[in-house]
Amino acid sequence: MSIVNITENPTIPLIIVRQQNFENWLMAETEQVQSWLKQTQASNGVSLIPDATGKLQKVVVVLENPNHYFASGDIVKQLPVAHYQYGGASEYQEAFAFGWAMGCYQFNRYQQPQQRATLVIDDKALVEKVLKFTTASALVRDLVNTPAADMMPEHLGQTALALVAQYGGQVEQIVGDDLLAQNYPTIHAVGRASVHQPRLIDLTWGKAGDPKVTLVGKGVCFDSGGLDIKPKAGMRNMKKDMGGAAHVLGLTQLIMSHNLPVQLRVLIPAVENAVSSNALRPGDVVTTRKGLTVEIDNTDAEGRLVLCDALDEANNDNPELLIDFATLTGAMRVALGTELPGFFANNDDIANTLMSMGTQINDPVWRMPLYNDYKSLLNSEVADIANCATIPFAGAITAALYLQEFVNPDTDWLHFDVMAWNIRKLPGRPLGGEAFGIRTVFDYLQSRYNK
Repeated sequence: MSIVNITENPTIPLIIVRQQNFENWLMAETEQVQSWLKQTQASNGVSLIPDATGKLQKVVVVLENPNHYFASGDIVKQLPVAHYQYGGASEYQEAFAFGWAMGCYQFNRYQQPQQRATLVIDDKALVEKVLKFTTASALVRDLVNTPAADMMPEHLGQTALALVAQYGGQVEQIVGDDLLAQNYPTIHAVGRASVHQPRLIDLTWGKAGDPKVTLVGKGVCFDSGGLDIKPKAGMRNMKKDMGGAAHVLGLTQLIMSHNLPVQLRVLIPAVENAVSSNALRPGDVVTTRKGLTVEIDNTDAEGRLVLCDALDEANNDNPELLIDFATLTGAMRVALGTELPGFFANNDDIANTLMSMGTQINDPVWRMPLYNDYKSLLNSEVADIANCATIPFAGAITAALYLQEFVNPDTDWLHFDVMAWNIRKLPGRPLGGEAFGIRTVFDYLQSRYNK
């Protein structure tokens, strides 16, 4: 991620100045620097300052808000490849380093990586901290960006195995028809039409006696919509429909790398929602793991089907906290846009804390209502519940209410409905896969359990 603690290479000073302090800072500089910055009108952005021979002497970066975690996200792309020594207030250091590292991100599985400048920081602990967060975010991006041909259920399983190989723990996988034998019928029903066998990935890590935290992630590795097939525009980026699984794997890496004192369980129902002669049909009725019967109104509302069996399994452990992530509804994108992830919670204190924490670290999340009166929109004439409402309103809420049917009401539960994708370029946030909310959720977990 192009951040290091020490280097034997020569370094170029990189000075961070808050915009409102720029004039006072400039008055204390040499006449040469003052002249150069005034002539180039460098009261904002990046300025490369040469010495008398024309060689790069120092870099001055003027930012409106250096505490913003993505303020420095584009700076690395504006600099010649070299080693730059951070120079600025210590209060800006963490945010600046995070933004720099995220700006270095490249999805280069199929291309040669571009060489980037390196930031040198004289604080080993800070460098290690920042790299833990940026590595987890990069994992989410890499998983979401990988085309479906190379990111099917078996590949998600390999990612989970790689995490336990690095940090310990164990992974079990229930694959194909074994899902029916072990009573995960809705996961099997959604994924049975694909040549890539559906599976439930079950990762466990931590010490007995520590508080139990369970993560569940939607792992629909490609979503054609099933027989209610998506239109071309809607299907183009459906490699990202395993974004919920990617988020929980990134969050898992954060928990493991920080050795958080919890008993962690991660459940990922991983499937491809494909079209074949044995595909799930509109009008079919499926009996879930919980025993509730579900009428399939739309095969493109498949995420909640795979999640409901996993959530019911999670209840068996009576976790203290149950969190799921999913790229679940377009309705959430209509409500909040693509860059603000919505979440539902059955605990007001946790919800309020998350919203406050997210604002502080520029990883915002926004609470949505579990409005129970909309539950009747899921009524079915032939089954206990339908998998989606027949009207196009409140889609994110009705999806959350469906999932809530499979959660123990005594368990603190959070449901995140995320985009997992940047549709525009922003500093430190390129087009493509993105991690939303995992830094905020981890900060909450750390404040709750690491005491």
